[in-house]
Amino acid sequence: VPVFLFVAAPYIRRYVAGGRCKSTARLEGKVVIITGANTGIGKETARDLAQRGKCSARVIIACRDIAKGEAAASEIRAETRNQQVIVKKLDLADTKSIREFAEKFLAEEKELHILINNAGVMLCPYSKTADGFEMHLGVNHLGHFLLTFLLLERLKQCAPARIVNVSSLAHHGGRIRFHDLHGEKCYNRGLAYCHSKLANVLFTRELARRLQGKFQRQAEFTANALHPGSVYSELVRHSFVMTWLWKIFSFFLKTPCEGAQTSIYCAIAEELDSVTGQYFSDCQPAYVSPRGRDDKTAKKLWSVSCELLGIQWD
Repeated sequence: VPVFLFVAAPYIRRYVAGGRCKSTARLEGKVVIITGANTGIGKETARDLAQRGKCSARVIIACRDIAKGEAAASEIRAETRNQQVIVKKLDLADTKSIREFAEKFLAEEKELHILINNAGVMLCPYSKTADGFEMHLGVNHLGHFLLTFLLLERLKQCAPARIVNVSSLAHHGGRIRFHDLHGEKCYNRGLAYCHSKLANVLFTRELARRLQGKFQRQAEFTANALHPGSVYSELVRHSFVMTWLWKIFSFFLKTPCEGAQTSIYCAIAEELDSVTGQYFSDCQPAYVSPRGRDDKTAKKLWSVSCELLGIQWD
C-alpha cells in the first residue's frame, strides 16, 4: 500500500488540482477589484492578475483587515513588480462600509473593468451583520449585491467588463427560505452557508438576464458564477472539526493557487467574452442545481434583496 500511494501520489494530486486557466490574456490598463483578496484564493487571483502584461492591471484588494491586506499586497508587489496593487477598506458585514468603499473608489478611480466578488464566510455560529442580516446571507450575498449595485455604472462605462461571483458546489444543498431569511426560527450554520451560495448563483443568473439587450454586443458585459473546488484555506476557521479534517486531508484538497484558477478563468478567458449567466468549475461549465435555475426564485430574491438594502435596482 505505501508503494502504491507513493507511485499514485502525483496522479492523485493532478486530479485534485483540477482545471487550470490557460489564457495568456494581458491586462494592461485594466482596473480590477477583488474582495477578500488578503488571503486564500482571492490573494492568488490577485497575484495572477497583477502580472499579466508589462504595464499590468491596477489590482485593488478590498478587505476588512487592512494589516493583512497590506502584507498580501506587499508580497504581490515584490513578486510581480507591479506597484499598482493597492488595499482599500471594505467590510461586507456593514452596508455603511460598503457605501464608503464605493464612494471613495468612484471618486479616486475613473475606470473599473473586472469585479470579482470573492470574499465570504463559512460555518459561522449564529450572528448578525451591523444591519441585522444573518451573517452568511449578509456577507456572502447581500454585501456583494450592494457592492455590485454601487459599482455597476462604472463597469458599464468601461465595458467590456466582467463580474465574477465566487459561489460553491454547496449551492446544491441550499434553499432560499423567504419565510426565515435570517435564520431566526431555525438555524444550521452548514445550511446557512449553502443557502448563501445558492443566492450567489441566483443573483448571477438574474443579473445576467437584466443586462441582456442593454449593450450593442453582449460581449461588452458579462456576469458568471463559479465553484473554486475544495480548497485548503482559512474559510473553515469557524469550525474546529472542519479545521482538523482539512489538515488531515490537505493532500486531497486544492491549494489556494489551484482553487483560484476558475476565478481567473472567468475574469479573463477570451472564450467567455460573450458567455454570461453561467456557472463554472475547474475552468469549464458545470451543472447547476434545479433551485439554481429557478427564475421565479431569482426574481423574488432580487426584489427582496433590494428591499432589505433600501435600494431600487431596475
